[in-house]
Amino acid sequence: MKTIKLIAVCALWISASTSFGHENAHHTASNSPVIKEQKDWGIAGDAKAVRRTITVRMTDDMRFAPNHIEVREGDTVRLRAENKGKVLHEIVIGIKAELDQHAEMMKKHPGMEHDEPYMAHVAAAKTGDIVWHFNRAGSFDFACLIPGHYQAGMTGTITVLPRNP
Repeated sequence: MKTIKLIAVCALWISASTSFGHENAHHTASNSPVIKEQKDWGIAGDAKAVRRTITVRMTDDMRFAPNHIEVREGDTVRLRAENKGKVLHEIVIGIKAELDQHAEMMKKHPGMEHDEPYMAHVAAAKTGDIVWHFNRAGSFDFACLIPGHYQAGMTGTITVLPRNP
């Protein structure tokens, strides 16, 4: 009986000290080439084409600063995400409907690994980059889809102005 209690206590201790949530998920940068897939909000960009870097700070008050970005259609931009908090944050570019759907999936499967060129997972006190080519004018969104962060309002908008005529 003591052995069973010891096993149960050890199991509880291990499960209490190990979180399977997305916040502790390990995300590694891939060395494989970026697959360029056209999205409503643009396509992965080439680092050589970057003419502008926009720094977006992420904090544990579940906010981005700035929370609105303005670029011009045709711009290739480096979004540099700086995590000023103590927990993992991410920045994911998309449209609200897709971000909502992805956030719901993250709630159901918090340990899910995902890595796309339009997202960056940034550990506490670190930075991560997204190089994105905004080839479509319109209004788009970005968010941290970690469960609880998105629901707390960790979102922002991107306005892509039409090319100059």
